[in-house]
Amino acid sequence: KQTLLPLLKEEVSSFIFPCKLAMQRPEWQHMVMELLRCIPLLLFLLFVCGLDHFIFTILSVIQNHSFIEYSYQASHHLSVNVMGTSLMAELLRGTIGALNTSFESETETSNLVCLPRPTGMTRQQYLNTCLPLGLLALLCLAQVYPFRLRRVIASFYFPKREKARVLFLYNKLLRQRKNFLHLQRGRVARQARLPPELGTVLLRRCRRRWPWLRRYLRQKCTLCGTPETPQHQPCPNPDCFALYCESCW
Repeated sequence: KQTLLPLLKEEVSSFIFPCKLAMQRPEWQHMVMELLRCIPLLLFLLFVCGLDHFIFTILSVIQNHSFIEYSYQASHHLSVNVMGTSLMAELLRGTIGALNTSFESETETSNLVCLPRPTGMTRQQYLNTCLPLGLLALLCLAQVYPFRLRRVIASFYFPKREKARVLFLYNKLLRQRKNFLHLQRGRVARQARLPPELGTVLLRRCRRRWPWLRRYLRQKCTLCGTPETPQHQPCPNPDCFALYCESCW
């Protein structure tokens, strides 16, 4: 409608234009909220990866510095000598001599079976673990473009509802613009009643005395603060030094 267009700069920032490729302010707010929801998952993933690396380091230290090897050697020799040539000596040598034994034993063992054998995760495994979270963050960035189709789909299936929404938005913008102009008039009136600052006075005098300095000493719009351009309109009151851009004027 001609009563609303063109939109003011303050109004443009509150709308989403579907044909623009760049993300707009309402979409940024929604996208930031979605990314903030990914932070707990990111912290949990970092905690799990850090815990895995910590446990692997401890088990590796145990494996490398807790190896113990035991070596046991034993020998046993028993010899009974019976002296003499009598019948009793011969009998004792025949019976007790069977007890003569001699053996040696050597045993080696270690705790290798009881030691842990940790296997650390490779870089590719860490990457595969973090890949789903990265895809989730990319989806949070890319979801703003499919979300722009929601109004089109809803208007296709519910045209009467869409007409009511457009009418409501139109009346809302009219009320907001009316209140906006009322507030801005009051703000400009209060600003005009204040005494000008020293820098502002010097700027005005320099612009009056040396007109060629206006190219470098540019003023700003009283309402939106945009730098001065040839399209800016000064206030018709000769005692007022206010300057307005084309949209605000």
